[in-house]
Amino acid sequence: MREIFEAELQQVGDDLTEMSRLVDSAISRAGTALLTADLQLAQSVIADDRAIDQLERDLDERCVLLLAQQQPVATDLRVVVSALRMSATLERMGDLARHIAQVARGRFPRHAIDPSVEATFASMHDAATRVARRTTTLLQTRDLTVAANIERDDDLLDQLHQDTFAALLTDSWTGDAQATIDVTLVGRYYERFGDHGVSVARRVVYLVTGDFAEDRGTPAVSA
Repeated sequence: MREIFEAELQQVGDDLTEMSRLVDSAISRAGTALLTADLQLAQSVIADDRAIDQLERDLDERCVLLLAQQQPVATDLRVVVSALRMSATLERMGDLARHIAQVARGRFPRHAIDPSVEATFASMHDAATRVARRTTTLLQTRDLTVAANIERDDDLLDQLHQDTFAALLTDSWTGDAQATIDVTLVGRYYERFGDHGVSVARRVVYLVTGDFAEDRGTPAVSA
């Protein structure tokens, strides 16, 4: 019976890793579509988000069955509950990638991002893809160094998000209302993507150490 339970837990971990891989691909393609006005790439991100949603549903059903049938306690219970929370977070990260792709699609054949802030969004794209890639690595390895690197990438995304606001408030900003809305929305999507990556990272830290982020003097991340 214990062997079956451990196999189910392994499958939960594998599902989380697969979700993270799909999110990694989604944010990478969404950012590229945004910066290059690639309609087909944007469309692929939007269509493929269904696979992330389905994985979340399957994983959640698996976790609920484990709770109902195995009634885990202690560390096992912590793993299952954490998996439920992380699957919801990864699904939201997939949604944010889809939102970015939808902005790119909505402005085609024009570029959604004004040239004056394109470099800032290229940096946001790079930071977000690092968050996604490192999240997958973290789920595979539970390496706390990787978790710390995700936090640093999120700090960079926060700073870049502030840079987008500063650009909008300068006298040199000449974008129209739609351009202003796009910069505001996409900047927010990237900023939240980083926050959700941190949420997964802190949940993994909790699994490894048994300590919540706030127990170590670090502010918690909203999900």
